[in-house]
Amino acid sequence: MQQQDMRYAQQPVLWMNQHERPIILTPSLMQPPPPPLTFPDFRKKRRKDGTCTFLVIIFLLVLLALAGVGLGTYKIIQLQKELEGIREFSSDVEQSPSSEKLIGLEQHPEKKEGRLAAHVTGKESKNLPLTWEDQIGNAFTAGIQYKNKGLIVNKTGLHFLYSSIYFRGKECPKQELTHIVYKKSLRYPAEIKLMENKEDHNCIPRIVWGRHSYLGAVFNLSSTDVLYVNVSNVNLVGFDETKTFFGLYRL
Repeated sequence: MQQQDMRYAQQPVLWMNQHERPIILTPSLMQPPPPPLTFPDFRKKRRKDGTCTFLVIIFLLVLLALAGVGLGTYKIIQLQKELEGIREFSSDVEQSPSSEKLIGLEQHPEKKEGRLAAHVTGKESKNLPLTWEDQIGNAFTAGIQYKNKGLIVNKTGLHFLYSSIYFRGKECPKQELTHIVYKKSLRYPAEIKLMENKEDHNCIPRIVWGRHSYLGAVFNLSSTDVLYVNVSNVNLVGFDETKTFFGLYRL
């Protein structure tokens, strides 16, 4: 009896209910269940493949940027070399006497000076030739001297000479309105008339009137020539600097 009891004690018994027979659990029935089936996680593989593609694209972009920087640096170096060559060539040309002859230049410091010019404006006066303002307002002189009512030519050559006179008044004189530009030269004792304008004067008495006379032309003037302006009646001249002026510049 004791041995039989020990045998039953070693084998666990599962009781379902009082009407069924008991189920005896043997070692074969007590084995653990098989592990569940596992499937590979393809999402991780996709993530790894996407990361590799992104890294490859970044690497290619970096290589492209480095290639662009290298090409730009090479072009800059080439341009610097060309610029240095041009500078060396220009310096050689400036130092070469033959090149100066080819382009019509001479090795004289006066060639580097600015253009010779003068522009003088109307200044009230009662005597002829007309007096001019050479410093105030629009007036200036550059390399050409204004002295004793005349402009003195500084250098022989072609010059553009011009003069503008504005006549105005209330009276109606019977004489013509005359505007003359002339010069005095050391070669000739008499005055030489360069430009002249004559205009018949028709007006209504006691009504303000105005006439504008302009002269301009190119002349071959010599050094020390002096230029003047004369009019038929100085009392009929309006001395506004924008309407009455006189000047020249060397071509």
